[in-house]
Amino acid sequence: MLLFSFVSGEQIPDAAKPKALQIDEQLFRRIGASDMTAFDELYHLTERTLYAYALSLAKNHEEALDLMQDTYVKVISAAHLYKPMGKPLAWLFTIAKNLYLSKLRKNKREVYSDSGGIADGAGFSYVTDPEDKIVLEAALNLLSDEERQIVLLHAVSGLKHMEIAHSIGLTLSTTLSKYHRALKKLRYHLEERGTLK
Repeated sequence: MLLFSFVSGEQIPDAAKPKALQIDEQLFRRIGASDMTAFDELYHLTERTLYAYALSLAKNHEEALDLMQDTYVKVISAAHLYKPMGKPLAWLFTIAKNLYLSKLRKNKREVYSDSGGIADGAGFSYVTDPEDKIVLEAALNLLSDEERQIVLLHAVSGLKHMEIAHSIGLTLSTTLSKYHRALKKLRYHLEERGTLK
């Protein structure tokens, strides 16, 4: 993950940046026809991006993994209903968000566990760098929902700001503004802690 580099303003080599996400909308038709090879392909294309989105909602590693699993199960059962409109990622995000909100309503409580956190999560497969763990903790605790979604989707999966805006229903200018505001908040927080010089 490149969170620390984004927040600190370091130059990131092109080879280290995640590749742009290209989802063939025909995958959903094939999944709807019970083609598990198509599902495997969709999973491998979207797992990091969906994880980043799920984490931005749940703010907890284990619950983000549960939300991802529920989302993929829903995709398998509802893929035949997908209408190609050029927004496959937005469809996945909508499913994840609806499942998350449904769980919140069902539990009638905030779904966030302060025990453990990200820094202690040994099974946290996408964040191995200690500096990234510190930044991720700060992002989960300091940023608004939209800021958190934008920063994590950009840093984890390498989505361009236009793709993020398109996927979460914001304008490009709003997305960029929220992204830069979020980086300033994180940078200020990390400078106060002495993590960032």
